[in-house]
Amino acid sequence: MDAVWSNFDLVLKAFWLTILLFVVSGLLSLLLGTLLAAMRVGPVPVLSRAGAAYVLLVRNTPLLVMFILVTVALPDIDWGIPDLHLGPLEVSNYFAQGLVALSVYTSSFVCEAVRSGINAVPLGQAEAARSVGMDFGQVMRSVVLPQAFRASIPPLASVQIALVKNTSVAAVFGIAEATFRMRYFTNNDVSARNQIFLMFAIGYVIIVEMVSFGSNRLERRVRTAR
Repeated sequence: MDAVWSNFDLVLKAFWLTILLFVVSGLLSLLLGTLLAAMRVGPVPVLSRAGAAYVLLVRNTPLLVMFILVTVALPDIDWGIPDLHLGPLEVSNYFAQGLVALSVYTSSFVCEAVRSGINAVPLGQAEAARSVGMDFGQVMRSVVLPQAFRASIPPLASVQIALVKNTSVAAVFGIAEATFRMRYFTNNDVSARNQIFLMFAIGYVIIVEMVSFGSNRLERRVRTAR
């Protein structure tokens, strides 16, 4: 374990990268998943079928295959993701590819969680909003989605917790997040392998518990506000 303690800054950087992957891809998947859910319940048949096809294809594809598609297949046809320069911020293409794979994959699960929340909203409320002249977009933004998100907090929390653990797949594709760093330390110190496994497992448990705690607090606050 001496190698780990003497390079503990690498451990912290690895978990910081894991958290960054989780937060950014979590936000992107929430946006994309909500858009897909609106498409699925919307009045345009073509968009509804396109949303359903997206969920069918992506949700039933293993995350590892999604990573291979983004990091290997798309660059082969010149659709690769280059390094990004956002002002002073530089994002490597490895990290951007990880974000895209995780966001696309998780958005299909977010879509279904939000759609279940939309279905929990009484139909009469949408009909009443339309009767006063609101169009579909206004009904969704002002009436349906706020209630749908409140009803979807538990399933969305489960999706986000799964996303925390799914970030570990990025290690296979060269992103130096927590699992990548754990493999580095176990390869260099085989005698302390079990202790290193335990240390990194505890790190993941702490992150998951923080997400779970935050969702419980949010759910309690929403319940109190009703």
